[in-house]
Amino acid sequence: MGSLAAADEPLPPLRYPPARRDGDIVDDYHGVLVPDPYRWMEDLESEETKEFVAAQAGVADTVLATCDHRGRLRGQLTALLDHPRHRAPFKRGGSYFYFHNPGLLPHSVLYVQHGLGGEPAVLLDPSALSDDATVSLSMVGVSDDAAHLAYGTSASGSDWVTFRVMRVRDRRRLPDTLSWVKFSRIAWTRDGRGFFYSRFPAPKDDDGGASECGIRTDVNLNHEVYYHLLGTEQSDDVLCWSDPEHPKYIYTPEVTEDGKYLLLSVSETSEPVNKLYYCDLSSLPHGLPGLNGTHELLPFVKLVDEFEAYYGVIANDDIQFTILTNKYAPRYKLSRVDVTDPESWTDVLPEDDRAVLESACAVHGDKLLVNYLSDVRYVLQLRSLVTGELLHDIPIDIGSVNGISGRRADSEVFVEFASFLTPGIVYRCDLSSGDPVMRVYREISVPGFDRTEFEAKQVFYPSKDGTRIPMFVVSRKNMCLDGSHPALLFGYGGFGMSVTPQFSAARVVLMRNLGFVTCVANIRGGGEYGEGWHKAGSLANKQNCFDDFVAAGEFLVAAGYTTPSRLCVEGGSNGGLLVAACINQRPDLFGCALAHVGVMDMLRFHKFTIGRAWTCDFGCSENQEEFQWLIKYSPLHNVRRPWEEKCGAAGDRRPRQYPSTMLLTADHDDRVVPSHTLKFLATMQHVLCTGVERSPQTNPIVARIDRKSGHGCGRSTQKIVFFFTPTVLSP
Repeated sequence: MGSLAAADEPLPPLRYPPARRDGDIVDDYHGVLVPDPYRWMEDLESEETKEFVAAQAGVADTVLATCDHRGRLRGQLTALLDHPRHRAPFKRGGSYFYFHNPGLLPHSVLYVQHGLGGEPAVLLDPSALSDDATVSLSMVGVSDDAAHLAYGTSASGSDWVTFRVMRVRDRRRLPDTLSWVKFSRIAWTRDGRGFFYSRFPAPKDDDGGASECGIRTDVNLNHEVYYHLLGTEQSDDVLCWSDPEHPKYIYTPEVTEDGKYLLLSVSETSEPVNKLYYCDLSSLPHGLPGLNGTHELLPFVKLVDEFEAYYGVIANDDIQFTILTNKYAPRYKLSRVDVTDPESWTDVLPEDDRAVLESACAVHGDKLLVNYLSDVRYVLQLRSLVTGELLHDIPIDIGSVNGISGRRADSEVFVEFASFLTPGIVYRCDLSSGDPVMRVYREISVPGFDRTEFEAKQVFYPSKDGTRIPMFVVSRKNMCLDGSHPALLFGYGGFGMSVTPQFSAARVVLMRNLGFVTCVANIRGGGEYGEGWHKAGSLANKQNCFDDFVAAGEFLVAAGYTTPSRLCVEGGSNGGLLVAACINQRPDLFGCALAHVGVMDMLRFHKFTIGRAWTCDFGCSENQEEFQWLIKYSPLHNVRRPWEEKCGAAGDRRPRQYPSTMLLTADHDDRVVPSHTLKFLATMQHVLCTGVERSPQTNPIVARIDRKSGHGCGRSTQKIVFFFTPTVLSP
């Protein structure tokens, strides 16, 4: 999160550190020669790269030192974050488990209590896992009998995870340690003796465990599924599934609630399509331990063996599986199949005409709690699992359902809710009553925050091609639309991910202290209207995302919310790409840009870690047609000097420059590797500043590289505060 504020004095001319340009690195893409002079920055451990990073840190510090607001904003944000926060509990074996942060702890603590009225007790405090709070808890899994907790830890925000096990009764940590885990779940068997997980093979240079001091950028291949029996070494784990003929496949294991089946979701990219396999665990003659040493894989049945649609199992009654799918249903539906008759598919809950079926949770025996998204507003319904029939509408405010916790064995369900002006509510609903009502179980209260001072509204604006785009606008009440307000516009627009209303203490600080209008544009590429909306902003249609975002900025200016010089744009990851592409295409529209961990080199992203999985949304430069899409908007390859562009109807020239720009990355980001940001930074500074005599580019182009952090997950409260307030640039 960043902020924008006018400096009291103009910034002095910045001296950007020189970066060596290697003219010998030129790639041939289907007959098109493309220089890559900063290829050396892809070696993140080289001394030259480290020196460049250190020098850029000095430039950023110089800019940030000119802002007098930092101390005040830090104090305001710290005060707003200093309040108790709860997540929805989940139930196992009569005990409830939940995360809670009493205020300013670096990470939320995992608690356990026996029964709803039981005394809560700390089960695992992630802040105790490291001296500097850079080790975080990335996932947890409790056995059905609540006897054991398996948990994954991540060092410095890395996607690599290490699994460990704790006995719940006495908090005793077992010696079990599982390394090289990534993109996995913890899937306990019903007997609680062990769990399934997925991992990659250890690198050839592995010294016995995942490195916590450096970053690995090599491509992740040959995912495998294992079963770990408690109390044994990882080397003794049972290999359950691997497919060397398809090294790019990613496997997600899950055990059905009745414990009978192991499900395996198989994906190759980030596209919402997967294969679906299942294994009847009760059919194994000697159980899972009997497979140890046999080198035999589990006898999976391939229910769906084509990448044609998404298939997610919601529930099963023996061989009858109820499945959430987008097959012939871009807004999703629920179908049922007898797995012994793979052609017997029938619809239980057909696709809605307008709303997207976001999720469905089987609860209280034969009921379904379904969650729809309609015009970016959530709708909750209780339906019959057997027939799909509507049983009850469950009223909910405009906001986001961030989690539903419930099982068929229980008569209660917990729903986690938040909105722009609601910090968080956990509702409990007793489904055993004839009229299920959501009652507040826990509510987050933020001292000093009065929601009645603000308003949130949804507007719709036309994009370049006339498509109607929704956007949320949050501000102080009764704001005068005279263009005098700074505005922060956020967007993502990719991978079918919906951006829904969430509470942000940082945005409250901006609105209350600096008069900001904060806006979230639900542009194409996301999932707000289903797969059609997603595909309208991907591959050959990716430019629609940028057009939608630019149109949002133009709308805010035309409606009197702000002016170009006071309009700040922000996005992370795919949203970082969005921001970078938009300032390349329309530098005149924005006064400030904050691009977090962005995908900036669209010709080489697939060569690092899991980047290959993004080709479903972007395409790949190795394909000639897709290269032509990518080269047109790749941020790294489209930095232009705006003062050399012809502007206006008459074609006359007028001086223009890029907005004040801050690029943010982290030294342990092994998802979007830091070289994306470093190469883009060096290119911007060269093209706009150091490569031009008396450059008109006076707005700063700087970067912040967080240390011992990753793509964004697992950041401590203290890092969140630190990386908000100093990110202040002059428009």
